[in-house]
Amino acid sequence: MAPGLSAAPVRPADRVDAIDIVRGIALYGVMAVNVVTEFRVSLFQQFLPPATQSAGANRFAEALVNYGLEMKAFSLFSLLFGIGMAIQYERLSRSGTPLRWLVRRLAILLVFGLIHLYLIWNGDILTEYALAGFIVVPFLLAPQWIVGLASASFLLFYAVMPLLHLPIPWPGADWLRQHVVAANAVYGHGTFAAVLQFSIREVPSIAPLHMFVFARTIGLFLLGVFTWRLGVLQRPQENKSAIVATALTALTAGILLTVTDAMNLITPESVLAPLGRPMSQLAAATLALGYGATIIWLVEFTSARRFLSGFGPLGRMAFTNYIAQSVVFGFVFFGYGLGLFGRLESAVTLLLGTGVYALQAIVSVLWLQRYRFGPLEWLWRTLMYG
Repeated sequence: MAPGLSAAPVRPADRVDAIDIVRGIALYGVMAVNVVTEFRVSLFQQFLPPATQSAGANRFAEALVNYGLEMKAFSLFSLLFGIGMAIQYERLSRSGTPLRWLVRRLAILLVFGLIHLYLIWNGDILTEYALAGFIVVPFLLAPQWIVGLASASFLLFYAVMPLLHLPIPWPGADWLRQHVVAANAVYGHGTFAAVLQFSIREVPSIAPLHMFVFARTIGLFLLGVFTWRLGVLQRPQENKSAIVATALTALTAGILLTVTDAMNLITPESVLAPLGRPMSQLAAATLALGYGATIIWLVEFTSARRFLSGFGPLGRMAFTNYIAQSVVFGFVFFGYGLGLFGRLESAVTLLLGTGVYALQAIVSVLWLQRYRFGPLEWLWRTLMYG
């Protein structure tokens, strides 16, 4: 595309398959966290002491979500979003006006996010991504060392946030208990109008959670830009040692940080306790980087690619699948549908979510055999490029 020519969507043949595969796998992690901790029960219930201790399959499912996926899957998605921004900027630069197109792309995403947030499900992440993207756009003009320094600075700030006692409002235990009771009544038995009204009223109370992780999102976006500019993903065969080293180092560090965080929760009097919160903050981003590098290694250098390639269509349609999950799980759990809110155990819920994800995998394959993009991906691109 020569300078001055109109921008257009990327051709399927020009996509990096490994990135789509990582995105498809990350989508499962996001789904698992959402369905177990936010659709099954009130989002705020996780901030209260459990009424009873889980056992057996439920305990395993909750441990998998809490220590293996929660925050990690979202961090991996943030990293991938940053990579996507770098790819878009690099490709759109040939048209001569990359920032114009990127800002337009993010503005459209913001509209989608607000619709999702207020009319479908208030656990939306798209709005935060669009807002963080606006902050990252100017850094796309910066040299590589500034992008790396900015990424490290945002992630470091996120790590030490618990020690800074920032004035981010958060409700007390009494409010949380009362709100969980109200949520159980409305989400479990309310009409569509009642659920929608309650969901909208919850948005200001959910906003502080986004404030807590906003710096991490920006830092991971920038890390994604930095990673793409290194050229590792474009030329994996030439960078095998770097990919393997990143996978081993980030996985090991992420696991150690996660285990340390879990031990601090069990034994708060530990000598490592003062470092617990910063280490916990870093665990998710580090383990997410390890997950991503490991998947890239498996796809590019092992026979596991044959199996993992099945996640590629899910990744190519991640936007459509993400919104579809909100619609499906809203019907399954909320009162205007099957009304299973607060009635299913963790293991059953995770199994249900896995079934929905498997069905989406089949639908994604069938859809992409006929169309270039998923329906929402097509709409997003159509609005962006006209």
